[in-house]
Amino acid sequence: MTRTAAPGSADVRDAPTRGGFASVTVPRHLARGAAGFGALAGSLALLPVVGLASLLLAPVGLIALRGCPMCWAIGLVETVSAGRLRRSCTEGRCDLTRTKP
Repeated sequence: MTRTAAPGSADVRDAPTRGGFASVTVPRHLARGAAGFGALAGSLALLPVVGLASLLLAPVGLIALRGCPMCWAIGLVETVSAGRLRRSCTEGRCDLTRTKP
C-alpha cells in the first residue's frame, strides 16, 4: 500500500498500515502458509512415488508463500501487527507506540 502524504501528516498516523507481504486476516495468512508448506513438502515427499512430476507442486507452494518461507514469516508479523502499532514523527524523530485495543 503506497501513501502519498507526508510521513508526519494525520492520515498516515491514523490509518493502519499493512506491509507488502501481509494478508487481510491472520487465519487467511495461516491457511496460505499451510497450503504453501504443504505443497513444498508434498513435492519432495512424492518424488519417489510420482517422480519428477511431483516437482510441479513446488511453484504452487512458492506462489502460496509469496516467494519464499521467509517472505511468509515476514507477512505473518505484518499481519499480526497491522493496526497495533502507530508511528509518529515529530522534529526529525520517529517513535513507535502501541494503540489501545
